[in-house]
Amino acid sequence: MIALQGLEGPLFDWSWVRSHLTSEIIPALVGHVYLSFVSVAIALVISLPTGVLVARYRKAYAPVTLVTGVLYTIPSLALFAILVVVPGVGVGPKAVIIALVAYSLLVLIRNVVAGIDSVPPETIDAARGMGLTEGQILLKVELPLALPVIIAGIRIATVTVIGIATIGAYVAGGGLGALIFDGIDRSFPTMVITGAILATALAVAADLLLLGIEHYFRPWARAAGRRG
Repeated sequence: MIALQGLEGPLFDWSWVRSHLTSEIIPALVGHVYLSFVSVAIALVISLPTGVLVARYRKAYAPVTLVTGVLYTIPSLALFAILVVVPGVGVGPKAVIIALVAYSLLVLIRNVVAGIDSVPPETIDAARGMGLTEGQILLKVELPLALPVIIAGIRIATVTVIGIATIGAYVAGGGLGALIFDGIDRSFPTMVITGAILATALAVAADLLLLGIEHYFRPWARAAGRRG
């Protein structure tokens, strides 16, 4: 609401939405999905093996969470400003994606470790008793059972990334933030409202989708719900 203060003209212009749907709104939405999806995917590729490693070697857990925790606490605009002056990065989507990956690492690594820790020891002992190697236990027992907790982390990271990605427009990262900030610069509330509503809707849709996937991988929860 603070951003809308001082903007002139009608609050919402449907004719602008219709005339700019394919030229500005959909490209901004697609750009926002791209920034968010690529960032979470890269963060997951980094976090999964890192989480497994620190779950095995606990002495590494504190240093890893310390580093990723420091990255998580850096204000987003400050991190974007730092990245755009790094040689080879500069302004644009690359700086935004690097920052979004950095913000996702802490929650993803923590959830991978928490998921592996949630596997009952007797289940692992039973797997060893069946002759499975440590690698087979990880791939066939621990990670599948840890999947709901890992997906819960992906869900939190995704919603966080979708929100922070709007600020990436300050460094020419594109996405729905470009609509919001262009609307403020032009004193045109329709662009601000359109960008804000779509960013919110995207976060809610992603949250519900991942919540459904998380619930699917918790068959015991579904069974309890049916009994209830």
